[in-house]
Amino acid sequence: MDTDNKTRCKWCLKDPLYIKYHDEEWGVPIYNDEKIFEILLLETFQAGLSWITILRKRENFRKAFDNFDYKIISNYSNKKLKELQLDPGIVRNKLKINAAKTNAISFLNVQKEFETFSNYIWGFTNRKQIKNNFNAHNKLPEKTKLSDKISNDLKKRGFKFVGSTIIYAQMQAMGIVNDHTLDCFRHKEIFISNI
Repeated sequence: MDTDNKTRCKWCLKDPLYIKYHDEEWGVPIYNDEKIFEILLLETFQAGLSWITILRKRENFRKAFDNFDYKIISNYSNKKLKELQLDPGIVRNKLKINAAKTNAISFLNVQKEFETFSNYIWGFTNRKQIKNNFNAHNKLPEKTKLSDKISNDLKKRGFKFVGSTIIYAQMQAMGIVNDHTLDCFRHKEIFISNI
């Protein structure tokens, strides 16, 4: 419970930024390619770190990566990539920074094949949300057979930092799966809004 008497997923209760993200974004189906790429970029930087660390730096990432514009990012020069490694507002991991450009290029290639990246990623579930019914946060999987499948396919298409655990986190973030616990007020709301 929180001060507004709403029961939430236990993972978000320690930070107001987490609560806002949980209440307004996490698990809501996203079909917009620009927003999907933002999540993909942030999730790749999250690898090995906590999501709250990335959330706290989100606006810094937005500024550093040209508002997550994958068309611009796909054309980053080596000079720009090196400048990003010096930016204290983001996670300064050379491999992840380089992966942002690689993934932007791969993202554009997927768009050419499927018209939109959304068509591609949502095609794995026939554009339907998977509604899970977990009664506790510690029951949530870190990855699934579906995230394994998507991860493997993305890797074949040249994407980097897209292991199955990262992809499952992305599936949760963009609402391919609804992993709000059964007692959370958002579990039912998101399911109803998705019908």
